[in-house]
Amino acid sequence: MRLGDYIDDYCSRCKRTTDHAVVSMLGDEVMITRCRTCDAEHKYKHNKGSREMTNKEAFDKVMASVLGAHGGATAVDKPKRRKKS
Repeated sequence: MRLGDYIDDYCSRCKRTTDHAVVSMLGDEVMITRCRTCDAEHKYKHNKGSREMTNKEAFDKVMASVLGAHGGATAVDKPKRRKKS
């Protein structure tokens, strides 16, 4: 590994694993990286951080926030048909 090389690391600003550039090293050890997505510099986290949500977890979180705003309904009610007279 050397300065300027690309490395995967957890970005605390993006809240996910992204591509980073090595900015600082001490001997052979990476010390500081820069996220290539948001340009934030931070200590090298050895790609350890909060685990990313799965697609299902993200969907459930979004649905909970949407349904929670509408009184917590868990199912979508179908509109009732009116009888023709």
